[in-house]
Amino acid sequence: MPRLILLNKPFGVLCSYTDPGGRRTLADLAPIPGVYPAGRLDFDSEGLVLLTDAGWLQARISDPQHKLAKVYWVQVEGDVQASALERLSAGVELKDGWTRPAEAVVMAAPELWPRDPPVRFRRLIPTTWLRLTLREGKKRQARRMTAAVGHPTLRLVRVAIGEWELGDLLPGQWREVPAPPPPTAGRSAGRVL
Repeated sequence: MPRLILLNKPFGVLCSYTDPGGRRTLADLAPIPGVYPAGRLDFDSEGLVLLTDAGWLQARISDPQHKLAKVYWVQVEGDVQASALERLSAGVELKDGWTRPAEAVVMAAPELWPRDPPVRFRRLIPTTWLRLTLREGKKRQARRMTAAVGHPTLRLVRVAIGEWELGDLLPGQWREVPAPPPPTAGRSAGRVL
């Protein structure tokens, strides 16, 4: 059976098992032989990373053709208006092309662990929390999308990937969960041939 591990990646950890530059990596948090991240999460982002030892599962999770939803809680600068939410929901033009439509809603500030270092507080600039759901994985996409609509990201926490949720895992914690069964003959990962 393939292994599937849910990990809460803290801020300032590279989403890789090695780094020639000596930064903290996943190996410092989950020294589990033979598993690799399915997808990536930026060095300065936090939250759910899935680790697996099965190539087909890694592809199913990270390949945009499967349109697996990735849910982020994003703290941005400023008061977000309906027009910015509409732009995010329709898709945003970035330097590398248009994004797919996203689900973007304003949410109450979540109860999260303190970030180290803390997000810079500026008394005269309000912040807003968004629940942003993406179905693709362009590099630093959530951050670039919020910046494109005039609201730079201050903090980004991924809370779900498809059916898997961060739940009560604290930064640096992980747990193994049952992996889905491999595709059967005549089927690819989640799609009938």
